[in-house]
Amino acid sequence: MATIDDFQKLDIRVGKVVQVEDFPEARKPLYKITVDFGNEIGVKKSAVGATHLYKREELMDKMVLGLVNMDPKKIGPFTSEFLTLGVSDEENRCVLIIPDTMKKVQLGAKLY
Repeated sequence: MATIDDFQKLDIRVGKVVQVEDFPEARKPLYKITVDFGNEIGVKKSAVGATHLYKREELMDKMVLGLVNMDPKKIGPFTSEFLTLGVSDEENRCVLIIPDTMKKVQLGAKLY
């Protein structure tokens, strides 16, 4: 069982997608995204496997949740600096977790 202390070790923040690129070198369809997490965290890059659901232009300016305090992960020639959070759909494909943007959410807001 995980404890509340285990959960509090995870630093999950709200960020805004500021750049989306194709990632043709990846073995499976991925985008390379650049996300702004605000002044405290800054800008980080990640690879995200949501090409089936989102077009590049649809991801631009979208708010996402990211685990920002993980070790970088090498994916071919690219280094992913955070984990973009999503859930599986009925076909086991990634659906991004998107904060409710009807309310004003600050960049870098922490999930608790």
